[in-house]
Amino acid sequence: MKSAVSYMLIIRLQPAAPPDLQAVITFSAPENSMLYMASVQNKGGHVCGGFLVSEDFVMTAAHCEKDNLTRVVLGTHNIKNVDEGKIRYIEKMYKHESYQDVWTGKDIMLLKVTELNKKLQTTPLPRSEIHLGDNTKCYVAGWGFIKTGGRVVDELRVVDVSVINPRVCREILPPGLPNNVICAGGYKTKKGFCQGDSGGPLVCGGTAVGIVSFNWEKNCSYPHLPNVYTDVSKYLPWIKTILKRSKRSE
Repeated sequence: MKSAVSYMLIIRLQPAAPPDLQAVITFSAPENSMLYMASVQNKGGHVCGGFLVSEDFVMTAAHCEKDNLTRVVLGTHNIKNVDEGKIRYIEKMYKHESYQDVWTGKDIMLLKVTELNKKLQTTPLPRSEIHLGDNTKCYVAGWGFIKTGGRVVDELRVVDVSVINPRVCREILPPGLPNNVICAGGYKTKKGFCQGDSGGPLVCGGTAVGIVSFNWEKNCSYPHLPNVYTDVSKYLPWIKTILKRSKRSE
């Protein structure tokens, strides 16, 4: 993580590109403190972050779909030493139907997993549309790179980030800003996310309010530009529809 997590662009925007060598501030998460975290994987291992929002659904970023996802690892701190009982296979992916790329927004996806997870911790979602104040303190976590050109880490890491005013964010991001997003971290700090953190949650006051979407260009440390997250509260009707539809089909 650029302190936690990230995705990028290529002069415009491009989730997760290879990088070069700037480190970011990051801290090891207390073990078993974030059991709602999910490592979203393909046959090669960790690809993106995610978070458990119900006993059989993991939320992540839509742009992660392109990586041929097959499974998620739930309720674990170290993704190198995984108990087989914490692996769930992906039964179905529900990508937002209007998603095109990170720059146009709607970077949200739900993954239905094969087995129920009644004993695992879920993370609360907003109950209604939210408006975070400037400098609200939040947290982002993941197994992503901690420096440009690095690799995913084995143990979960976390960092605190502050919410940035949307107007400021819109003015300083070169091509502008998609609708329905939150900016937090990366601006005037070395705290934020990096490749491999995409899809993880932005947690404010114990609630998952955002999904790691993108940062800028090909590095993890860019203190002049913000990190961008999908605003979960703007998609509550869509989320509820998917969860209800899934229950009806069981």
